[in-house]
Amino acid sequence: MSKLDLLGLTLEETEDLVEKLGEKKYRGKQIFQWVNRGEKSFEAMSNISKTLREGLQENTFITEVKIEKKLVSKIDNTTKYLFLLEDGNIIEGVVMQYKHGLTACISSQVGCLMGCSFCASTVGGLVRNLSAGEMIDQILLMQKDLRERISNIVIMGSGEPLHNYKEVINFIKIVNNENGLKIGNRHITLSTCGLIPEIKKLADLLIPINLAISLHAPNDEIRQKLMPIAKRYSLKELIEACRYYLQNNNRRITFEYALVKGVNDQENHAQQLSQLLKGLLCHVNLIPVNTVEEAGLKKSNQDQIKRFQNILKGKGIETTIRREMGSDIHAACGQLRNSYMDQMQGL
Repeated sequence: MSKLDLLGLTLEETEDLVEKLGEKKYRGKQIFQWVNRGEKSFEAMSNISKTLREGLQENTFITEVKIEKKLVSKIDNTTKYLFLLEDGNIIEGVVMQYKHGLTACISSQVGCLMGCSFCASTVGGLVRNLSAGEMIDQILLMQKDLRERISNIVIMGSGEPLHNYKEVINFIKIVNNENGLKIGNRHITLSTCGLIPEIKKLADLLIPINLAISLHAPNDEIRQKLMPIAKRYSLKELIEACRYYLQNNNRRITFEYALVKGVNDQENHAQQLSQLLKGLLCHVNLIPVNTVEEAGLKKSNQDQIKRFQNILKGKGIETTIRREMGSDIHAACGQLRNSYMDQMQGL
């Protein structure tokens, strides 16, 4: 059989593995604790036998992601990482400092297939999915580098998390486990552009994580221009899936709305959006869009953003404007990776 990545196994999968290797089930918990502390050496696992360490060496490996580049914002101490994967691929991660602690934004794929016009992550298309272990190691590396615990996770970096459903769910189970990073489900946010079947599957798991929907338009016509996924699933279907998620988890849904000048930022768009979300337990996060030169999209001005917010709030919809963080270090998804890849290709 092919070797298994220990860092990408849930506690239950690790316990099953050690039993197959002829060991007691509790040894799985010990191994799980070692790898989720960031240990990469089997030899360092001092409380398990030499025989078991040899069995692990023969049948498993431990993913090792490395920091290729690190930038720290002089504005707000946001830290941006370029991570080098073992196959040479590059991904991004960001740590943002808030009063309530550190929030890590991690990638779930190398690149992205979704093709959203305002997102730099999708410019080069999808290369491959990340393993659960590669996602975990992003968190471990950030914690080790900053010498501080990550208290919140946002799966909102490069990639569409629900397009990598199995590995992302494993990741959530692993980081949530009390023998691992012990990050509560309510401190984990998954952002999706709206893969309907996977949203419903996630709802059925009854894992009460926070769901963020990349909405970005008040009607199907505009959404189809901005997001190819809208040609597969209508807004009516998306809102129905959100209602199903709320019915199963009763966790307020965040709708991400990137304001693009002259495209989706007018007062009639705000009126349409408030009608679309009427009656939902939700929150709207307005995002001044990052300029993506390839797509020719421009940011709305501050007055227009404020007017848009006031209309939604007037309709009883809780609305905030996202604070731009790390703007001096290309902290938005895909920006730093793209510039880095351009530099590499130019050498």
